[in-house]
Amino acid sequence: MKKHLFCLLALACLLTLPVAAAQEQAVVRTVPDVSGMEVGAKAALVMEARTGQVLFAQNEGEQLPIASTTKIMTTLITLEQPDLDECFEVDSAAIRVEGSSMGLQEGDQVSLRALAVGMLLHSGNDAANAAAVRISGSIPAFVEKMNQKAKELGMKDTSFETPSGLDGEHHYSTAYDMALLARYALENETFASICSQYRMRTNFGNPPADRWLTNHNKLLNYYEGTYGVKTGFTKKAGRCLVSAAQRDGVQLICVTLNCPDDWTVHRNLFDAFFPQLELINLTQRIPPVQVAVTGGVFPRVEPEQLEDVSLPLPVNGSRLRCDVVVPPFLYAPIHKGDYLGEARIYLNEELVATFSLTSDRDVALLHPYQEQRSLRGRLTGLFGLGD
Repeated sequence: MKKHLFCLLALACLLTLPVAAAQEQAVVRTVPDVSGMEVGAKAALVMEARTGQVLFAQNEGEQLPIASTTKIMTTLITLEQPDLDECFEVDSAAIRVEGSSMGLQEGDQVSLRALAVGMLLHSGNDAANAAAVRISGSIPAFVEKMNQKAKELGMKDTSFETPSGLDGEHHYSTAYDMALLARYALENETFASICSQYRMRTNFGNPPADRWLTNHNKLLNYYEGTYGVKTGFTKKAGRCLVSAAQRDGVQLICVTLNCPDDWTVHRNLFDAFFPQLELINLTQRIPPVQVAVTGGVFPRVEPEQLEDVSLPLPVNGSRLRCDVVVPPFLYAPIHKGDYLGEARIYLNEELVATFSLTSDRDVALLHPYQEQRSLRGRLTGLFGLGD
């Protein structure tokens, strides 16, 4: 009797412990060494678009003029408005502005969507001002909206003074903030679609007629996989460029401010940092696991198959570890989809993903007599208990 009691106590202690399955794998590949890399720009930054991880930074926090890359914000706000295809007459004062233009004239009929095309492709200052007045009633009111949006996005070192990006004493941003803005803007499907077009047809005029506009972003033709974002230039700001490109499922955002050879610099940065990342299927790194069931018609359950989830992760000397944490047993009944536990993926000891694990089946209760026999059978198998 004492022997049986001791065995039952030992079993009870065992069942109160969590079960954690760990699997660690090296992710190692030879990649170019980019340590100590510098580029010919006042400020530069490379960011992985999906996670926001900064891969390269040079004076990324310095507040600098940003020229027409400002229109990323102006276009984003424009495309977040309702009735994008509703035509209206442009404000005659708003379109009288220096610099680049989409060709608006007094009396023209245009839509907000057409103005967005004019801003992103032709970098139209007239389009930016026309959109600002249409949306907010005045340019100063629209600028307030721009600065409020910047705060919401975490652009802590940014100040807007114009919708177009013409130089102003209080008009500046940083390479980091502009990468944040581009990352958010590219989540807008309409924005991403427009800025990725090298040539696009739109409609405006008096009366409205079809017009073809060509994108100033030469990287769309120069570098395979480029899908945005915006160019900029003033004498004070120099050449500014925010670009985005994709290769093998990895998406990078690159920003340079005051960079004389920006096309070449962006291509070189993409070539340097695409090899640093690999699209890793995280769900395939989760090891098999089973959870014992007490009092059920099935002795155990397994997690439902997870949908594939992949993330771009550094591959140079990195290590992935997966911890699966589930209880030692569960009581029946269990329903398909019930929570079992979770799988945690770590990259170099930093948690990068968590997956909830749910039951792959229903497990009904055993009849009391069947449960008694089942428990006795399991105890006998574990501890050699007899009648």
